[in-house]
Amino acid sequence: MPYNAEAFTHYHPALTIRKTLLVAFLLVSLLPSMLLTYLAFQVAGEAMRSEIEQSLKIQAATVSQDIDKMLFERLQNAQTWRQLEVTQDIRINDIDKRLSNFLAGLKTGYQDMYQELFCTDSSGKIVASSNPASIGRHQLQTASVSMNLSENTNSPIRLESLQLTRPDGATLLPIAASVPSMFDAGQLGELYLMFDWTQIYRILDQAAQSGHELVLLDNEGRIIAASAGLRRNGALLKKIPATWIAGSSSGIATHDGTLLHLKQVMVGYNHSPGFQQFPGFNWTTLVIENSQHAFIPVRQVAIVFTLLLVFTSAFAIGFSMLVAGRIARPITALTELTRRFMRDKQLPELPHQASGEVGELTEAFVQTVHDLDQSRADLVRASKLAVLGELAAVMAHEIRTPIGILRSSAQMLAREPGLSSEAQELTGFIESETERLNRLVSTLLDSARPRPPKLQPVDPNAIIRHSIDLLTAQAGKKNIAINLNLDERHITVTADAEQITQVLLNLILNALQILPDNGVIAISTHVRADKLIMEVADNGPGIPPHETGRVFDPFFTKREGGVGLGLAVVQQIVAAHGGEIRAGKSTLGGALFTITLPMEKNS
Repeated sequence: MPYNAEAFTHYHPALTIRKTLLVAFLLVSLLPSMLLTYLAFQVAGEAMRSEIEQSLKIQAATVSQDIDKMLFERLQNAQTWRQLEVTQDIRINDIDKRLSNFLAGLKTGYQDMYQELFCTDSSGKIVASSNPASIGRHQLQTASVSMNLSENTNSPIRLESLQLTRPDGATLLPIAASVPSMFDAGQLGELYLMFDWTQIYRILDQAAQSGHELVLLDNEGRIIAASAGLRRNGALLKKIPATWIAGSSSGIATHDGTLLHLKQVMVGYNHSPGFQQFPGFNWTTLVIENSQHAFIPVRQVAIVFTLLLVFTSAFAIGFSMLVAGRIARPITALTELTRRFMRDKQLPELPHQASGEVGELTEAFVQTVHDLDQSRADLVRASKLAVLGELAAVMAHEIRTPIGILRSSAQMLAREPGLSSEAQELTGFIESETERLNRLVSTLLDSARPRPPKLQPVDPNAIIRHSIDLLTAQAGKKNIAINLNLDERHITVTADAEQITQVLLNLILNALQILPDNGVIAISTHVRADKLIMEVADNGPGIPPHETGRVFDPFFTKREGGVGLGLAVVQQIVAAHGGEIRAGKSTLGGALFTITLPMEKNS
């Protein structure tokens, strides 16, 4: 095939090489990053969704129990007070006001719990009351529901109709208890406890401070109490569709909230289980959360992961372009040298001397040109074809050589002489970011698929001392004291020494990171009922009581820059050893982690 100099002049191999290298770098860096980011978001999002749903159900059960407890105590008040000797003054119409004074004292003692306490005789006339103005009038009888609190109770205690729309604006639940005569088998009258229903509102309002709305339904599905936001919207006495609370005693579901002037909502519900011997009233507590608001944390996690992916991709693209350009630049210069020689028929000014194989190739090409000048035209053509063949072979070999991981490439590039400070900074970014991604992947793998422990008898005190030796330098930087109080008896535990060391390192490192200068860490061991108890305490800010149950949850962290998997891995390791770990408050005022492990006594 005849040689075409014009075709060679318009051929741009360097561009193809640069694009090939750039695409290869991007595939190696971006595809794993995108896949890992997607998988991590799926796992984190699913965990957060489950946590949100579980939180709604737990809150509904907690509020339901609080309401049952409050009403149980009120009914217990009625049961106790109706049998007191002072109530016998109903027989003489409380002429000395002893019973009225007693009721006034009870009302004062219970503060805002009752609006009024009064007793009626058998005709319904009020003969004694905490409010003197009520004495002499007749109590209006309303429809009521009888409820026996005990099989031994001679007279029933009743809940009368809930008064939500009284003229005076009060909301009351009358509790009526018959007063038995101590002198015969008859009844003297009734004791009324006018329970202030706003106490129930307060329970719901307090629970609603976390951003939810709550309602209490009677056995017919009517709203008899609601948190402040729903009360302002006129939700009281509205009837909730039966489909909202159908099924088991508790659950979670998503519904249209138009009935309550809301959009789509998540509803956690709990049917009243009762309290102690009190069976409850078959009421249901609903915790209502706007679906869009509920999943804000999931969307925030998505934004964080997206920003992380964008940040990583930007660095990957920049680094790929830099490396591809540096590799292709000497080849481009050599190609341009060859093109100009073919066009001008004379050797142009040589480019900057390249190093490595490309430099050698340039020298070989120049030498070949000099040789061609002394040969005939056919020998020139043959020599050029030989040089081009050699170039193709060398470049094919070099391109097939593995480029390696980005971190390795960055380290190799950082060692190049004459590298600019900007390039040095970029390579440092790539190294640190790839290392951080590697740590993140390693931690996720550890929490999802931990290695089974290799159990053998070990000395726990020796492991503790070894762990402290590893962290002595870090503690010294902040002048943090590590105090030991170890049980010096010759004891062993069946454990994996490496994994127990990992547990201790995690706990001590957490303390070192959160403690200020001159802090204190205390580590102790003691034996209790064939169990080894290890305690790691500090005098730092501690863990809020409401978060002690969550610190071992995956992705739960309060430390800036933390992943939230360290304590989750610690808990998995301890559980794999047949032990348990608990978080609490130490006597030093900070956090306390208590590890319990099975123990073996040496014979």
